[in-house]
Amino acid sequence: MPQILVQDLAKTYRVAEREPGVLGAVRGLVRRRTRTVEALKNVSFSLERGELLGFIGPNGAGKSTTIKILSGILRPDAGRVEIDGLVPYADRIKHVGRIGVVFGQRTQLWWDLPVIDGFDLLRDIYRVDPVRYARTRDELIAMLRLERILDQPVRQLSLGQRMRAEIAAALLHEPSILFLDEPTIGLDAPSKLAVREFVKRLNRERGVTVLLTTHDMHDIEALAERVIVIGHGQVLADSPFETLRADVLRERRLFVDFAGEAPLIDLPGVQVRARSGKSLELAFDPMVLSAPRLIAAITADHAVEDIHVEQPAIEEVIARFYDLHGAVEA
Repeated sequence: MPQILVQDLAKTYRVAEREPGVLGAVRGLVRRRTRTVEALKNVSFSLERGELLGFIGPNGAGKSTTIKILSGILRPDAGRVEIDGLVPYADRIKHVGRIGVVFGQRTQLWWDLPVIDGFDLLRDIYRVDPVRYARTRDELIAMLRLERILDQPVRQLSLGQRMRAEIAAALLHEPSILFLDEPTIGLDAPSKLAVREFVKRLNRERGVTVLLTTHDMHDIEALAERVIVIGHGQVLADSPFETLRADVLRERRLFVDFAGEAPLIDLPGVQVRARSGKSLELAFDPMVLSAPRLIAAITADHAVEDIHVEQPAIEEVIARFYDLHGAVEA
């Protein structure tokens, strides 16, 4: 049986609406108007033990709602959720002892306490054996390079430092599942790389199941082999990332630096995307014209200094997918 099983999950919210201006405010006091928002519509998926899943979609797609239900914070209106045989929102106390959760815009550490004191409080809350806690804490401190910030109050940490401390805090009780909701939001490049490397290591070396939601597509490309795309509260795709890329945008890009001025290229199935000085960027479908044949055709007639093939950027792939499925509201 899968470690995480989600079947036909549904969740709606009642949202208050008000006309603009003072008159609208007065009318709102007399007669409150609301509308129903379907955050999730029959969402189904499963996750095996030790998987690392990328869960992506535009704003308002239902990602955070799903994470909150899986964490036991929210109760769905309909559907079935089981994680290690427990229903998260019905068996919440048992459930939270088995999972770790990191919300990129919220903290579970105490703002005015030093990081190490926050860790010790979490040990008491989760009732972790002192010997086991000390071993796990020291390993996490070393792996996430937290030695220099342990005595600093959380409010004095940079965002990157705080996120590394938050991830350590979520793992002090050695959960088998880790939910990461925007863990790299706002981080600089070195901090993002450190978080990605740690998550990858945690998944591969310790077998921790990871469900990652993020708007940073480089996180997905670096970490997730399987991707679920959600939009308007529905699962739009569930496949390996490379399959998603191939289905959405098969074309490749050929970048050429010529010895002289970039020539005009007119080949069947090839589109000129950019031309500047000695450089040329071409788009081509490898199913129509293979890269070796295209390169051979260009180098046979022109002197070339450098040439290389790239796939379209992951952001372009996902943007094209959203556009094809109408996942982003106008």
